[in-house]
Amino acid sequence: DGAAAPMETGPQTGTPPCSPSSQQPAVKDDFQFILCERCRQESPDLKLLTCLHTLCLNCLSENKPIGQCPICRMAIPQASGIPDMDNVLFTNLQTRLNIYKKLSNSSGLSCSRCRSETAAVWCSECEEFLCTKCFEDHQWFFKKRSHEARRVEELRAESAHQFLEDTRKSYNLFCSSPGHADQGHISTIYCRKCEKPLCCSCALLDSQHAPFCDIRSETQRTQEELGIVSQELKQKRSSFEATYAALQDEAVRLEQVQQEMRELIRQRVEQLVRLIRQEEEELLGLVEAQQEQGRQEMVRELQHVEGVLRRMEAGERLVEKMSLYATEQEVMDMQPFIKDSLEQLQQLRPPVTGDQAQPGDLAECRARLQAL
Repeated sequence: DGAAAPMETGPQTGTPPCSPSSQQPAVKDDFQFILCERCRQESPDLKLLTCLHTLCLNCLSENKPIGQCPICRMAIPQASGIPDMDNVLFTNLQTRLNIYKKLSNSSGLSCSRCRSETAAVWCSECEEFLCTKCFEDHQWFFKKRSHEARRVEELRAESAHQFLEDTRKSYNLFCSSPGHADQGHISTIYCRKCEKPLCCSCALLDSQHAPFCDIRSETQRTQEELGIVSQELKQKRSSFEATYAALQDEAVRLEQVQQEMRELIRQRVEQLVRLIRQEEEELLGLVEAQQEQGRQEMVRELQHVEGVLRRMEAGERLVEKMSLYATEQEVMDMQPFIKDSLEQLQQLRPPVTGDQAQPGDLAECRARLQAL
């Protein structure tokens, strides 16, 4: 029981706090994924796009062109260019990580209640730092509840990863019926028909809901389902990577063919007098026109495959972080949206590299060179 030791003996003072200097680089480097992927800043308004990239509201508002992801260029369905889905996982991780930074950066935290004494305990349920006296009052007031409280010194000794894992508590899921969440109706049942959590009253009184299952088992099932989809997507990613490499090679080859023809034209034209310089420019223009269509198509193919790869990478990273840090409420809120996006990615097929445009026919150009 995390609250038993502090309640009986009170927090022990005099223990030297752990130095945070060695932990700060890890906090800064390991949790870059919770930042906006464009401006790389923390934000309370993170949005999750259909392509599974995460952007803040400011970047989306300033995004040009509107309706297109600036990372992978996938279309944003909403006409305003602002997705409806909030990335509650990353937003909540920012909040919890900021609590850890307070612990690591300060040796004299003040009590959240009296504001005058040094904090000795942190209650994860109330999310407050408490001094010894306020903690005793807290325990008396909540004596019939099992709030987990830990000493500040113990928390400072932990890494950021351990702190976030330990604070991944099982939040109560509230009933989805209108008005019940505000009244504190706790949900323990999940309706698979409407895909929403329900309280016992709604499940018993409303015959529209069925079949039912336990909310905990449904949360575990959805998490496992995301893991399976992510694993299948990871296997498919290799084929897209191979296609991307082949397209790059093809682009280099097209560029080499164009460069070779330019050199040939220049070598031949330089043998002529100034009077035929105009013919040189016409030949160069002819080669450019013949190659432009194939080059533009290659650029489009490269951009498309690159965008798909970035979406796959974002999906894998998001599912991984959900499995490590997401609460049950976050899983239930975000799973349908993420699953739909991952399934859309599964339906994609890499383009066949042999179908790309080939260099144009240079017969006319060679004939004019021969005439010169």
